[in-house]
Parts: sequence; structure tokens; C-alpha cells
Amino acid sequence: MAAASVWVRGSGQRLRNLFTFVSQPFCSATAASRSLNAQGLAERLRAKKQEQKTRKEPVPTNPVQRRVQELVRYTQQLQRVHPNVLAKALSRGIVHQDNDLLVISKPYGVPVHGGPGVQLCISDVLPILAKMLHGHKAEPLHLCHRLDKETTGVMVLAWEKEVAHQVQELFRTRQVAKKYWGLCVTPRAITVHVPVPSAGVVDIPIIEKEVQGPRHHHKMTLSPNYRMDSGKMVRVRASQNSRLAVTQYRALSSTLSSALLELQPITGIKHQLRVHLSFGLDCPVLGDHKYSAWNRLAPQKLSAGILKKLGLPQSKARHIPLHLHARQLILPALGSRREELNVVCKLPRYFVRSLSRLGLQMPSPDQSGDEAGHLGAQ
Repeated sequence: MAAASVWVRGSGQRLRNLFTFVSQPFCSATAASRSLNAQGLAERLRAKKQEQKTRKEPVPTNPVQRRVQELVRYTQQLQRVHPNVLAKALSRGIVHQDNDLLVISKPYGVPVHGGPGVQLCISDVLPILAKMLHGHKAEPLHLCHRLDKETTGVMVLAWEKEVAHQVQELFRTRQVAKKYWGLCVTPRAITVHVPVPSAGVVDIPIIEKEVQGPRHHHKMTLSPNYRMDSGKMVRVRASQNSRLAVTQYRALSSTLSSALLELQPITGIKHQLRVHLSFGLDCPVLGDHKYSAWNRLAPQKLSAGILKKLGLPQSKARHIPLHLHARQLILPALGSRREELNVVCKLPRYFVRSLSRLGLQMPSPDQSGDEAGHLGAQ
């Protein structure tokens, strides 16, 4: 008490010293507590993030589900890998190479061009791919055309910009023969699904329209020149924004609920094959979650029979990849090459397995127009 009375009775400076003496340890303890709390929170966040990375998803016992899981993981990894890794993967998919052109097998899920949300695309790694093949002084490769992100198959690159322009002109003037393979299914169990007729030409213009609904978006759709009016076919005024679109098709193999089609796009309109098949022939491509329905963006709804054959529940249908493959491409003579170039790309493994599970036959070389050595899966 005496000591306390001395401090109280002392000068104001001594009183301030007392408060400073007492408050310093208290403030230091508070600061340390806050620091520890922030540090602990950061450590917990790091540990949680690491746990998410290392946590392994349960491996499905069903082989189809396991393959779907592998494909999803593979496509996600391709979007996150270093550009050198993607370039190396593309180099392993080379199907033709000469002094003017390089033809690769485009993998599933990799976009050709950049855009919103695209972390890595093929155009980004063309300089790296050129250096891998021709040394560090090599000039970048050039794109000659494009494929959709989900489409696999033949993709042509050029070593020189002038050659790329020549090939692009061949595509523009429709001098390049293109053949796609599409695996189509029926969205309704009651439909006997084989395109009727099993071979023919879809000649319906295509236009891009706005889709009203919960998720506002745009889609390509049909813009026919004729409509039915009281049982009569009446010609309608063509929209200025519609574009001519022609697709030749034929069934290579079919069952009651699915078909393997060979598709030849005569024109090159955005999403032409998918729109003609889904809205024109009512047989959407398996795994086409965008064009299987007009008014919504949702996983493709499949019949119970198709799901049973694939070994998947409807809840997992969103993971089914698009079964559209750029199978064959024929280029006329160009540059130093005096004969046409006929390139065939093997089907992806998931495509071949889907054919097998759906009971569809792999076409013979004579039926598909390919050499026997090109058949198989990657």
C-alpha cells in the first residue's frame, strides 16, 4: 500500500510512467494473441487446402464410370499443366509431317483458341511445339483451321504463315474433304433411333439466336426456308443473319437406340454438325450437353436403355464426353507436295469403348473408306 501511495502522490510524469509500464505488457500480450490467431487460421487454411489436394476420390468399381472419371481428370489436368507438357502431349499425337504441314490428333477438352476462362489452349503452345520438333530457332507453327474444344481428331498446322493462308483458302472455298464420325443416341426411349433415311443430306440454314430462360445464353439453331401451313409447304422469307449449311451423312452401324454416323460438312458453319443432327434429324450426338435441348443448358438426358448399356446413372451423364471425331481429311496438292494428302485419325479410346457397349460395329475398311492400318483407338 505504501508503494502504491508513493506512486499516486508522486508527479504526473510518474503516474504516466506507471500506466505505460502496466499497459505495455497487456498490449504486447493482446498483439501476440492476435498474431497467434491469424497464424493459426492461415495454418488451418493451408492444411485444408492440402487435404483437398491429397484426398482421393473413391475409385468406381464400374469400368465405364472409372473411365469417365479418368477422362474428367485428364481434361482438367490438361488445362492446368505447364505449356511444355501440353506441347509434348501434342507431339505424341502427330499423324503426318512434311516440309509444309504438320497434322496432329487433337485431344478431347483442349480449346484451340484462348478466351474467357481458358487457362491454356493449343495456339499458346505452338511456338513450344515448333521448337521441340525443329530446334530452338524454329519459327512458331500456324493454325490452318479450328475444331471445337470437345471435338477430337485431325487438325492441320503449317510451318509458314503463307502456307497457312493457302490451306485456309482451301477450307474457305470448300476444296478440303472432311469426314467426321459421330455417335448419336435417342433422347427418348420410345424413338426407334436410326436417322430416317439412313443416308442423306441436311440442307437447312443455321442462325444464332438468344435463348430465354433461367440461364441466359445463345445457341446456333435451324433457320429453315420452308414451313408447313395447313398441310402445305410454304416458303418463308430467309433471315439476313442465317447462313447456308449443308451436311451429308450416312449410317455406318446402328441399333434401335443408337447409330454411328459418317458426317461430311459441305459448309463450315459454327456447330453445324451438332445442330443438324440434334434439331434436324432428332438424333443428338452422345455427350452433347449443349444441343440436346433447345431451351436449357443441362446434362444430356438419356434413355434408361442407353444408361444401362453405358453403366451410368443419369446423375453422371454430365461427365460423358462429346462423341464427335474429325476422322479423315483430304487436302489437294499444295506447295512441294504434288499429290493430295489423305490423313486418317484413330478414334479416342472412350469412343471405341462406347461403340462396344452400345452394340455398334466398327466399320470395315471398305465401308469407311479407310485403310485397315488406321483403324483402332488411341
